[in-house]
Amino acid sequence: MTADLSPPEQHRTSPGVPAGPRPAGPSPAGGAPAARDVGRVLSGLLLAMFVSNLASTIVANALPRIVADLGSTQAAYTWVITAELLAMTAAVPLWGKLADLYDKKILIQTALGLFIAGSLIAGLTQNVEFLIFSRVIQGIGAGGVNALAIVVLASMVSPREMGRYAGLFSAVFGAATIVAPLAGGLLVDTSWLGWRWCFFLGVPLSIIAGVMLQRTMHLPVTRRPVRIDWLGAALIVGGVCTLLIWSTLAGDKYAWASWQTAALVSGGVLLLVLAWFVESRAAEPIIPPSIFRNRTVAFATLATAVVGVVMFATGVFLSQYLQISLGKSPTVAGVLSLPLVFGMLAASTVAGGAIAKSGSWKPYLVAGAVLMTAGMLLFSLIDADTSLWVLGAIMVVAGAGVGLLIQNLVMVTQNDVPAQHLGVATATVSFFRSMGGAIGVSALGAVLANRVSDLLQERLGAAAAGGGGSTRVPDLSELPPPVLQAVQEAYGTATADLFLVAAPISLVAVVAVVLIKNKPLQMLNAQQRRAKESAGTPAE
Repeated sequence: MTADLSPPEQHRTSPGVPAGPRPAGPSPAGGAPAARDVGRVLSGLLLAMFVSNLASTIVANALPRIVADLGSTQAAYTWVITAELLAMTAAVPLWGKLADLYDKKILIQTALGLFIAGSLIAGLTQNVEFLIFSRVIQGIGAGGVNALAIVVLASMVSPREMGRYAGLFSAVFGAATIVAPLAGGLLVDTSWLGWRWCFFLGVPLSIIAGVMLQRTMHLPVTRRPVRIDWLGAALIVGGVCTLLIWSTLAGDKYAWASWQTAALVSGGVLLLVLAWFVESRAAEPIIPPSIFRNRTVAFATLATAVVGVVMFATGVFLSQYLQISLGKSPTVAGVLSLPLVFGMLAASTVAGGAIAKSGSWKPYLVAGAVLMTAGMLLFSLIDADTSLWVLGAIMVVAGAGVGLLIQNLVMVTQNDVPAQHLGVATATVSFFRSMGGAIGVSALGAVLANRVSDLLQERLGAAAAGGGGSTRVPDLSELPPPVLQAVQEAYGTATADLFLVAAPISLVAVVAVVLIKNKPLQMLNAQQRRAKESAGTPAE
């Protein structure tokens, strides 16, 4: 089930390049572009990534108010986050494949357009079902922006230089995470704005990013006859969706050990096995199974999936803990989340500069995985009475661990694959990070909801109908004092249990990064590597 999508092979420059000074991008001779040219393109890429990450993180802090306002449940709370992650997961491999074949400028502009459309729909929604749909559109666009931005940068700078720029990408992610909780809290707490502006805010910023990239990004485009494997893509999406639906509903709509679990897990695994079979025989697979024969790709992918679980689960459920268990407003919860972001920002920036200077990267990955695991173990000790100083210190530890891993895993993957597979390899790593986040948030959200329900049943018994026994996210202002105390204690204990489950998952990342082969970082950008590989000369 394939479709012929491209004209005969040709090498050309993107249309619309004005006469005069050389546009941003690799030189015609395949040399490295000037730092000023890289900086111009980088500015647009960073703004685009800032906007897409802002949308994800700003919603996490506003979700308790959004879900309560729309009158929905804990399951819906999880799905508002999961829908975007699922769409991002499904879309990233295709964006990456197209990046190896078509004009990257057109692709990233299309991704920004989809993101804008999803943001507008989300801001106008009147029910949680439509909100979840809009998040799917946002996720498709955000997946394209995040995957393509890294591919574009790799076309202009070498893996060794990517250490420095990886720090900038992580810094932008950190900045978005800093701004988002504060902005989200202020918007939610401001009566004449409200939570809908959490979605509208990204629209003008996305438009500005699109204009900047239109004016500065002019990369060479290599086109060749290809047949996109749409059947493989559909099977991948179907398998991931099936497993996600299982992890969301298990423990709530049916027992973990039930025929529904058996059916959904078996169905999801079968679809993924079929996807592997189809992809291994496709001329242009979306995710080539052969790519996992590369030891670096295999273990970096595994570690990245774990980072996705930890990163998204921490951002989503820690915000809920601060608002429900500790009783903080959305704005205050945003402020209290800053140590997590500062830990991530500081670690990624310092490590990125050090890697670019020395070329040594593995110690930073190992340290990041160890710190991330330690953070999960420390979070498992919190409760409704945990000191804010202690909580902040734990956030710094966990944030530093994620910051040392998130972009550097992409860097080492790009360093160890042929230039012609750069888009696919980058998208594969991003795909598994998103899939880890989607399934992780969904599964851990089900664990949290089930644990909260059990704890409230123990504390309140039949009286749990007053707000505790249901899976509905509680409105604390409506609860009588005895029930309020029980709810806060239940969410505190359940959140700690959730992180205790996340700790052994995080430990898998430690093993994975230790097993990644320590290869020197290359000094050539993707265009230069492609030229050497075409000439039969090994890349340096």
